[in-house]
Amino acid sequence: MLICFRTRRRIGAYLDGALEGVAAASTARHLAECATCRREAEGLRRIKVLLQRALSSAAVPAPPDWSGFWPGILRGIEAARHAPVAKSRPGWRRARWALGGALAAALLVGATLWQWPKAAPPFVEDAVVISSAATDHPDGSVMIYNTPERDMTVVWVFDE
Repeated sequence: MLICFRTRRRIGAYLDGALEGVAAASTARHLAECATCRREAEGLRRIKVLLQRALSSAAVPAPPDWSGFWPGILRGIEAARHAPVAKSRPGWRRARWALGGALAAALLVGATLWQWPKAAPPFVEDAVVISSAATDHPDGSVMIYNTPERDMTVVWVFDE
C-alpha cells in the first residue's frame, strides 16, 4: 500500500524520464508487478500522447495588432474629460452603515460587560500545592500534587 502511494507520486517523473538510478529502477519494478499502478501509468501515458498531439496540431496564433491601442487610450481619456460630472448624492448610505456599525459595536460591548460579573473568581479552597522531590535515580524526578482541604495527594514519578 505504501509502495503504491510512493510509486504513484513518481509515475509522472518516471514517464518523463526525470527519475534516475534506484528510484527509476524501483518504480519500473513496481509497475511491472502492480496492475493498479500500471493502469494509472497507462492512463497518464495516454493523456501525455493526447496533449502532445493537440499541441503539435494547434495553429500558431497570429501576433496581436497593437496599432489601435494607444489611439484608443487617448480617445478614452478625451471622452472622460468631456463627460458630464454626475452629481453625488448625500452620504446617507454611508451614514447608515456607520450608524449600524456603531450600534453593533455598542451591543457587543454591552453583552460582554453584562456577562462579566457572572464569572466567578477561582476558589482558594480548590488550590493545588505542587512540589517536587529528589530521587536516588539520576534521571528521575518526583512531582507531588496535593489539595490540603481534601486530604488528597497524587505522586508522579518520571523516569527519563
